Amino acid sequence: MAKVAILGFGVVGSGVAEVLRRNGPHIDEKIHSAVELKYILDVRDFPNSPFAPYVVHDFAQIEGDPEVDIVVETIGGATIAREFTERALRAGKSVVTSNKELVAEHGYELMRLAQEHGASYLYEASVGGGIPIIRPLKQCLAANEITEICGILNGTTNYILTRMIRAGLPFGEALKEAQANGYAEQDPTADIEGHDACRKICILASLAFGRHVYPAQAPTEGISGVALADVAYAESCGRKIKLLGRAIRGTDGKVRAFVAPHLVDGENPLAGVEDVFNAITVKGNAIGDVMFYGRGAGKLPTASAVVADVMEAARSMDRPKYLDWGPGGEDVAVPPDDVASAWYVRAEASAEQVRAAFPDASFLARAGAPAGETAFLTAGTLTRPALDGKLTALTPRSVFRILTD
Repeated sequence: MAKVAILGFGVVGSGVAEVLRRNGPHIDEKIHSAVELKYILDVRDFPNSPFAPYVVHDFAQIEGDPEVDIVVETIGGATIAREFTERALRAGKSVVTSNKELVAEHGYELMRLAQEHGASYLYEASVGGGIPIIRPLKQCLAANEITEICGILNGTTNYILTRMIRAGLPFGEALKEAQANGYAEQDPTADIEGHDACRKICILASLAFGRHVYPAQAPTEGISGVALADVAYAESCGRKIKLLGRAIRGTDGKVRAFVAPHLVDGENPLAGVEDVFNAITVKGNAIGDVMFYGRGAGKLPTASAVVADVMEAARSMDRPKYLDWGPGGEDVAVPPDDVASAWYVRAEASAEQVRAAFPDASFLARAGAPAGETAFLTAGTLTRPALDGKLTALTPRSVFRILTD
């Protein structure tokens, strides 16, 4: 029997408790052993919850209980969650987490700590919510040399962009709607400025390429600068705007990881991913392109992935599982300045000014465009520094990459 403690009884933590209770017999049958909830750690009491008898307020009670085999960390952040994770691992307890910030910033050190103390550290739910991606990337695609990962990694921003595209809502109104529907936090900064997607692409890059890629090494741009004008221009050329996280391994072996809005061709499967859904494409030299799609967040989808890791940890208590990577460093990742692509530009400039800088540009049109506004697509591909050199004579308002494959 494996006994479990859940740290944090918020959306994900309560979902984990619910799945353990609802699917207990199924879980036990699958792993040929019992999994039993023993504690729930939270600063609050939940007197009206059926899980009230499990609630404790002192982590030391969990840390010192030899019966607790698995700790589920759903607190979030990288402060108290990191402290409790380290203490649990030093006590020889396996840790399962959905905390993408903690894994992205400190995953390498925590995995080493787990190995030192004979415990597992599993984090399937840290990327893609209920979408299985971590284990398939590490195990099912292990025979491939991965060259690129690209995906819609944040459901909040994808919902906002979908409402801008489908309903014509300005960014601010679409954000308010997302908050009203519970898809965005009251402080949505981590989502709309791309930080959440950045953490996730760094975790995927670390797994795929074998060394820790830190969020500080991944330039990040969110969607707060996307205007309805950009949506209209994208539609005029058969494309949609999506916030993508990308990680590319160059011929020099170094990783280019970044997050930014892209124009995606309407025929590309990523263009059809709407609302709060996520999709992740993996390019391997043997398998080609593989796409993982599903709900990237939410109480039960995320809890599903967490409980799957709990089952794996329970099944592997005598032989801990390590989905790990090597140490990071300045030699691991470089800025994506040399990643060439075609570009979309919206600028305050005349057609003559654009033609002078971009003789082969394709001009775009939209209804109601003000005088002096010009939007175009570059011909061929350019690196960002080369593009910026040509934009000096213009006044750009939006500059987005175009996803070409």
